[in-house]
Amino acid sequence: MDWRNILFQVIDLRSFSSVWYWIMLAVLWSSVSYFVLGVPFDLITKARRHGGQHQEDMVDLVRINVNRLLGIAQTAGLILTAFVFFALTMLVLLAFVYDVEMAQAIFLVALPLSIVGAVSLASARKIRAADPEPEQLYAMLMRHRLWTQIIGMCAIFVTAMFGMIQMMASVRGL
Repeated sequence: MDWRNILFQVIDLRSFSSVWYWIMLAVLWSSVSYFVLGVPFDLITKARRHGGQHQEDMVDLVRINVNRLLGIAQTAGLILTAFVFFALTMLVLLAFVYDVEMAQAIFLVALPLSIVGAVSLASARKIRAADPEPEQLYAMLMRHRLWTQIIGMCAIFVTAMFGMIQMMASVRGL
């Protein structure tokens, strides 16, 4: 057997039938839900349980990431928003008007990630406005993580259903 045939059997270049796409999707949403506004979840749980230096580190890291996120939004927010909407519009056209499977797969990842970005920005604004005590900050971070996980679960479900429909349509030749 030729090495190129073996390589293309292992690395399937179609999106929804590729195991690499599904691995990437799982790792992506796992990472997105693990880092809450840039703060590792294990640091949040250690800070809540043990307090002390862990709590100070968590509060400092939240402050740094909130200031960074809001600074980016303030300086380049309009340009970034325009670029995201342009990219999403291009993906929608390529995916659903021109029926490009790769664009469909990318859109089903990019749209929920942009929603998580908007939720992160809203959470950062709430945290800065409230200037919460550590216990309130834990609650705010856990609420943000819950919304991120809900968005991720919905995104994975919709992607799985859409991918299954695409696979069944390609097998039937529809």
